[in-house]
Amino acid sequence: QLQASGGGLVQPGGSLRLSCADSGSRFSLGRMGWYRQAPGKQRELVATILSDGSTDYGDSVRDRFTISRVNINNTVYLQMDSLKPGDTSVYYCYAYYRRREYWGQGTLVTVSA
Repeated sequence: QLQASGGGLVQPGGSLRLSCADSGSRFSLGRMGWYRQAPGKQRELVATILSDGSTDYGDSVRDRFTISRVNINNTVYLQMDSLKPGDTSVYYCYAYYRRREYWGQGTLVTVSA
């Protein structure tokens, strides 16, 4: 029910926007967002957002990434600017609702010259 899109290849310093759609509007009152996992590393927080607009960011992306949410269609967007090679990862759409975590499929972001 969490459908991610928008990954791809981008040069360092470039931008990408990821989208995560809650197709069943199941998580309209929950926390939604993104985690990422690079090869050989643990999954880490990128950013999450509540329905009231409150946000939380991982330290490594703060001030470069912006998360937003459109409540009408319950879609979350991640605007990623000033991308670095270290941002290369599989990005996973995430939702937390009623004490349960939900994960969408990952989308690969590759930052390389």
